[in-house]
Amino acid sequence: MSSNVPPLLEGASRTLAEFSSAIRYPDIPAEVIERMKTSVLDSLGCCLWGATLPWTQHVQAMVEAEGAMPVASIMGRGARTSVAGAVLVNATAGHAFELDDIHKESIVHAGSIAVPVTLALGEQQVSTSGRTLLAAMAAGYEIGTRVGNAATMDLFFRGFHPQGTSGVFVAAASAAHMLGLDAGQTLHALGIVGSQAGGLMAAQEGAMVKRLHCGRAAQSGVYAAQLAQRGFTGITDVLEAGYGGYLSTYSGKPNAARLTDGLGSVWEAGKVGYKPHACVTSIHAALDALAHLMTTHGIQPDDIARIEVGLSPMTYTHCAWEYKAQGVTAAQMNLYYGLAVMAYDGMAFVAQYSEDRLAEPRVMDFIRRIEARVDPEIEAMGAPFRHAARMQLTLRDGRELAHEILHRRGSPENPLSAADVEYKFRHVVASCLRAADIDRVVSLVARLEHLDNLHELMALVVAPRAQAWSLPPFS
Repeated sequence: MSSNVPPLLEGASRTLAEFSSAIRYPDIPAEVIERMKTSVLDSLGCCLWGATLPWTQHVQAMVEAEGAMPVASIMGRGARTSVAGAVLVNATAGHAFELDDIHKESIVHAGSIAVPVTLALGEQQVSTSGRTLLAAMAAGYEIGTRVGNAATMDLFFRGFHPQGTSGVFVAAASAAHMLGLDAGQTLHALGIVGSQAGGLMAAQEGAMVKRLHCGRAAQSGVYAAQLAQRGFTGITDVLEAGYGGYLSTYSGKPNAARLTDGLGSVWEAGKVGYKPHACVTSIHAALDALAHLMTTHGIQPDDIARIEVGLSPMTYTHCAWEYKAQGVTAAQMNLYYGLAVMAYDGMAFVAQYSEDRLAEPRVMDFIRRIEARVDPEIEAMGAPFRHAARMQLTLRDGRELAHEILHRRGSPENPLSAADVEYKFRHVVASCLRAADIDRVVSLVARLEHLDNLHELMALVVAPRAQAWSLPPFS
């Protein structure tokens, strides 16, 4: 049957495999290297905080019970396990609290996959340099985000979670590069991992499993590269196959040209952005628009009679569903809850998503004053503006105020600086690391390309830490 269906872009999988396997540190633009270093710091913060959370601890306990060969470490735990086990736990931790970096077009959080994968394999190999790590990360970011670009938002609208689907290609390319696979082996690694892609977006409405999508993507990439290294074969046209290929199956409206557009001259890895809020990226513009109006005009929550917010169709579908206090995951994915805590606290960070806030009466009351809709003008702007928001407040004294944000903070058009990300890192890990250790991690990552090995950095991030959240009884 497959022979009767033409490929979407003949040879694209092989082209990406050849490019990925050939990447060397000197070939990577300086600005991309700097972005990768920033992503290392940001992702380590996500993993360290995520390791303290109950959903990660469930995965950690399961992996430790298996008693695998101890060659790679679980962050914040000190325990060692297999590479595949370590990345399952560490990547789950990286995506455990909606803090991880994001590539806007692909909707992939590459850091929470690539950093655990490269660090675990680097630890197994003992003498990995910082430059080797950065090159492997860049390979993973570049291949995975290009796959997500080509899948388009249609993958999301079909109900798939990009982190568990397109994210597997981040992991496979990173792992293949760390293992030194050649182009043919890398092609098979991509061809193996494409069959392991998965993750359903319904998980966002309260299930712990959304976090596991990231861990499984990372683990699948490791397995794919290890199998390819042993001569195991995968689908050699996995991305472009007209029948049963990744794009033709996961996306009804793929843009296959985005797989290779500008390959080697335009680095998608350099377009990654970072989150100032601990929640789904799609609502960040709305949160900042509300904060702007309240701060500029000295407004208190009780002054607001009604909020109307215009969104893109994707953000409306993704985030504007009825809030029912289903759990932390649901709160972090929900527009209404995010706006309510922003109104009262002026931020939507770690403390705003603690269990004791999720059904707070004043928050639930404020939510009833919010109305969301698809804004036709934002919709007409297309995919590049899917995070845009138009905010209008009606105050109890009759005044009406409006503010529009087309590009959220942390996007390629409105980026956070490396200093902003360092500030975020220090805040996130304040309860996980000693002050001196925080300083040392920041220093080591800043000079990562000059490190002959990763021993000191790994010792700092894997050492056992107190658990910030207790693990609830299993039921």
